[in-house]
Amino acid sequence: MKNRDVKLGFEVFSLKKLVFFIKGIHMGYVFDFNDAIYYEERMHDSHNKVAVELEERLMFDALRPGRGESIIDIGCGTGNALLTFLDRGLRVTGIDASPYMIDIASKKVGNRADIRRAFAEDLPFEDNSFNYACLITTLEFVEDPKKALEEACRVTKDKIFLGVLNRYAIKGVQRRIKGVFTRTIYNHAHFFSIWELKDIIRSLLGDVPVSWKTICQFSASPGRFTGRFEQYSLIQKCPFGAFIGMGVTLVPRFRTRPLTVSYKAKHTTGEVPG
Repeated sequence: MKNRDVKLGFEVFSLKKLVFFIKGIHMGYVFDFNDAIYYEERMHDSHNKVAVELEERLMFDALRPGRGESIIDIGCGTGNALLTFLDRGLRVTGIDASPYMIDIASKKVGNRADIRRAFAEDLPFEDNSFNYACLITTLEFVEDPKKALEEACRVTKDKIFLGVLNRYAIKGVQRRIKGVFTRTIYNHAHFFSIWELKDIIRSLLGDVPVSWKTICQFSASPGRFTGRFEQYSLIQKCPFGAFIGMGVTLVPRFRTRPLTVSYKAKHTTGEVPG
């Protein structure tokens, strides 16, 4: 009887865990040492090279930064994107909540970029400090995605790029289900949809220009042949690719309030001319 109760309890727990991961509920996650090593190894895996190139192309097509302009990479990880920005002649700042990620990134870029440990929901910068901001697979792991986006908008003047894992991609569903049975970093991730991202942006910024594309329609790590196929705009407008790239143009908004003007009417005498 006792073994049966234990088995039943395990089945109930597994069902709750499955619902938990499919819905993408999480409370924020900071990468530990093992996560940082895994992430770095994965970035250098030849199978992921094409996917990374496609992600970078989406980002630069959305932002179109000019040499000498500034960009902040929010959730810079181990610094691979920082190197790409530096090669483009940008002034680069990177922040991450994980000290292990920051350590690897700092060794890569040296003093060519300003790298700090900080949380996306509380950026240590003044308003409008940067021309551009990017959050690549960052929103998935923060505690408050809306607050993180609000902070990104606060410190940025021109455009923001969001790169997120797609909730409705086949690969996204596979990752969440796999997380029920084994430990992966995706256990802690909240997967987004295009429509969910748009709702958050509209609630913060109003009706600002937003553009999106997706990549990795057929697998999370496309090969050379499928990688060329994935570059077609028509293919990238499919909303079910594994990776969503969204560009947001920031439009200044001004708050006005009426001013009280004191005016004393002149006292006139005599008849008013007809």
